Amino acid sequence: MSDSSRKHSSKHYRQAGVDIDAGEALVAKIKPLCAQTNRKGVMSHIGGYAGLFDLAASNYKAAVMLTATDGVGTKLKLAQTMHKHDTIGIDLVAMCVNDILAQGGEPMVFLDYLACGKLEVDDMYTVVKGIAQGCKDANTTLIGGETAEMPGCYPQGEYDLAGFSVGLAERDHLLPKDNINVGDIVIGLASSGLHSNGYSVINKLIAESRIKLDAPLADSTLGELLLQPTTIYVRTLLPLIKQRLIAALAHITGGGISSNLPRVLPEYRCAHIDKHCWQRPVIFDWLQEQCDLPDEEMLSVYNCGIGMILITESQHQAAVMQHLEHARLSAWQIGTIESCRDKHPYVEYC
Repeated sequence: MSDSSRKHSSKHYRQAGVDIDAGEALVAKIKPLCAQTNRKGVMSHIGGYAGLFDLAASNYKAAVMLTATDGVGTKLKLAQTMHKHDTIGIDLVAMCVNDILAQGGEPMVFLDYLACGKLEVDDMYTVVKGIAQGCKDANTTLIGGETAEMPGCYPQGEYDLAGFSVGLAERDHLLPKDNINVGDIVIGLASSGLHSNGYSVINKLIAESRIKLDAPLADSTLGELLLQPTTIYVRTLLPLIKQRLIAALAHITGGGISSNLPRVLPEYRCAHIDKHCWQRPVIFDWLQEQCDLPDEEMLSVYNCGIGMILITESQHQAAVMQHLEHARLSAWQIGTIESCRDKHPYVEYC
């Protein structure tokens, strides 16, 4: 296509609400960000039709592929309300790679999908910069993605995000193991805050009660604490998986501890959890007070300060805790695995 024909076509497309030049400008800006996330095995660059990755470079002997996709829920609405786009991309990566990790996998590549009504290059660059940061934190490659400008589908200033992750695991490293036994130790790993779940309640509360997001809370503001990015546990926990010190991992997302921990337990097993033995971030105290939520509901909706749960044999507890301390990740023994008469696993609190 000649330059004059392209300009003519671009003009009519722009009049329909799609700015091709803005899209190309965004791609040019994010290419260096993506390149910074490259790991061994990447065979392609941003701009091709597909991302290429050489599996042989991963040095896995009996590799199993793991896939995960997720979004950030209505936390995205809060970020847009605050015009703060720099951390929501970290949340997007975290929600996917932590799921890969929970099955014993190492996230290798990540792709994002970004949809908006009007492409604001600077804002979307900031979002992708956060995605790239999350990928670096997880040691995974931002290998591609899609930005869709869809006039009429989204109001001005609003956009949506989805993420996709592909990982690998040795077959004998997959989690959960089938030998989770009575007496195994349940260890809770600290969350950074609310992570990316339960924000529909929070957005409703803010709108109905006209709560100011710049109100001081602890050593920060309410808005800053609400947007604290989700912790990525990959680099910390992968060594323990490879050393076979972990029997199961539960990523504590929507449904809280009450729904997510039973997902990794075998039949006729339950988890006895002491809900008073870890330090809960102040944002949960604020939320519980504002909404007058009982402990039971808090534990069935929010992570309540525990973003990932690790189950290990008692003989490995000291080594696991020493590793977590060295990684500067706060962790607590929060319970044990017990037998139960009910076939279906559950959590019992004390």
